[in-house]
Amino acid sequence: MLERPAISNHTSRNGSPLRPPYSGTGSFKPNSASLGDDVHPIINEGRVAVITGAASGIGHAAALELAKLKLKIAIADIDERKLEQVGKQVAAIVGEANVLVVPTDVSKIDQVVSFKDKVYEQWGEVAVLMNNAGIGLKGGSSWEGLNAWKTIFDVNLFGILNVQQTFVPSMIHQENQGMIINTGSKQGITNPPGNPAYNASKAAVKSLTESLAHELRQRPDPNVTAHLFIPGWTHTGMTSTSSGSAKPPGAWSAEETVLYMLDKVRAGDFYILVPDNETRKELDELRIMWSAGDIVERRPALSRWERGYKALFEEYVRDGMAGVQGRD
Repeated sequence: MLERPAISNHTSRNGSPLRPPYSGTGSFKPNSASLGDDVHPIINEGRVAVITGAASGIGHAAALELAKLKLKIAIADIDERKLEQVGKQVAAIVGEANVLVVPTDVSKIDQVVSFKDKVYEQWGEVAVLMNNAGIGLKGGSSWEGLNAWKTIFDVNLFGILNVQQTFVPSMIHQENQGMIINTGSKQGITNPPGNPAYNASKAAVKSLTESLAHELRQRPDPNVTAHLFIPGWTHTGMTSTSSGSAKPPGAWSAEETVLYMLDKVRAGDFYILVPDNETRKELDELRIMWSAGDIVERRPALSRWERGYKALFEEYVRDGMAGVQGRD
């Protein structure tokens, strides 16, 4: 079955024409008993985490998990009501004095600047900047729906850029180390048909974050790292068909996805390609390699979804996964 178009960051569940048997992990928990067992210079008690898109889904889960590690938490989202609810949940973990709730539309640079000012006035630093706000709006085709394209780019790209350009100049001059985590999407890498506006916005986030990471490494005394967070199929408000719907067996919860992400950023990974219960990382890697191969093999763009290449792609996946299973 060919992958169906999707508007969010969980294309893995719609798979390849050939899906090798894989039961997944069921959940993700770090090998250690707690992420807080080992002192980390950034993800550490008393440091400050800033999270955009925190009113639901992955941002909500990240706020709770980082609060459990006793970081101070500043959260932002355009949905003021839900953001306040998350703020209360976080305060129940770390106390009201360690929570800052600032309703913010990241597509508006003046609101982002105001958010940053409040964070630095309150705590004077940022250790973890989780640049996570995004929308899964359905855009038009590549030649239609200009207004939808602009809306998607205003949030998914310029929202990321607004936050990055507002916070990074202060973070790089802090004495203590910091990290920036930009939320991308597998759709920004493999570019499945169906929503070119969303795909293009997330492809731009990938490029932007790669450039940021390189630029930070070139500084004489680099103290800030950048990471591209690429979730798998995650059960969130963006990916659910209805509010309160049950998590599908193939998906990870937002908590599991965040725990995996935190484990990998602590290990220093830049590309954090998250699996799920239906798609293992090796299959994601094969899809990415096939997409890159379209260029060097001179295949048609998005050949994976072309009828004439279906059998070749199936064979490619079958051979690749057989090699992986042989090593298991």
